[in-house]
Amino acid sequence: MHEETVYDALDHAHGGEGQWAFGTGFDDPLAGVDTTVPDGIDQADLGVYCLMLGDDALVLSQRLTEWITAAPELEEEVAIANIALDLLGQARLLLARAGSVGVLGRSRELAAASIPDEDALAYFRDPDEFRCTPLVEAASGDFGRTMVRLLAASSLRLALFQRLRGSRDPVLAAIAAKGVHELTYHRDHAARWVLRLGDGTQQSARRAQDGADAVWPLLAEVFTPTEVELRLAAADVAVDPATTREEVQAVLTHVLERATLRVPGWPADAPPRGREGHHGPELTGVLAELQGLAREHPAATW
Repeated sequence: MHEETVYDALDHAHGGEGQWAFGTGFDDPLAGVDTTVPDGIDQADLGVYCLMLGDDALVLSQRLTEWITAAPELEEEVAIANIALDLLGQARLLLARAGSVGVLGRSRELAAASIPDEDALAYFRDPDEFRCTPLVEAASGDFGRTMVRLLAASSLRLALFQRLRGSRDPVLAAIAAKGVHELTYHRDHAARWVLRLGDGTQQSARRAQDGADAVWPLLAEVFTPTEVELRLAAADVAVDPATTREEVQAVLTHVLERATLRVPGWPADAPPRGREGHHGPELTGVLAELQGLAREHPAATW
């Protein structure tokens, strides 16, 4: 049966839950969750790990908002905005968890202004204090590259969150349980666009292939664990990203082949420089847009 709008189609596809993007509800995903850090978990490591996951979501969310008023279709603009909001919600929860265990501390000025931990970490850190990967901080490029990057990022994040549902940290487990539903939609939405572009016109296929060729080198760091990730994985708190490699590569290969696109060569593993705070000018630019208003008016409320 023909669906009248994309909203009807997505609602039916997900069981008629009354919402077409999973992150639009107002339920508190941490309601009833014990936020006490379990014994034996290093709080400093936990805080840094939450920054890694939170920064990836925050920066990718900001990149996606660059498409607002510029997407190829009005309904796609709404879809991208909702995906960005999902990621922003994940970032907020993860940065709040990082703040709750004391990561990076708080300046007197921020404390005096009663700025929440997640806002302080989002708006008042410098680029070298961010722990995101090159995959999310790179410029968006055209729509084809944006969808390929979203496919890669959501496939990786979904594989991580599926495993994090069993984390010994109850907060991480709760965030992951909610995030799995959101990320499943993100991945499927991006995959549909890659299929549509790759198996479309000559121009759309060329631009989708150019997007894949540009995104694949950005995967060099994503499967390389940091010492923090290895320690927390050994304690059943975090996930060693290397354990997701086979799954993620299989998903990306399958989608590109179905889209009649050439799968680029997989890059050799590189040290996780982004996770350790080493970034290029692209992150500086996106953070300037993200943080500008808050830094100019740190005590502002609305």
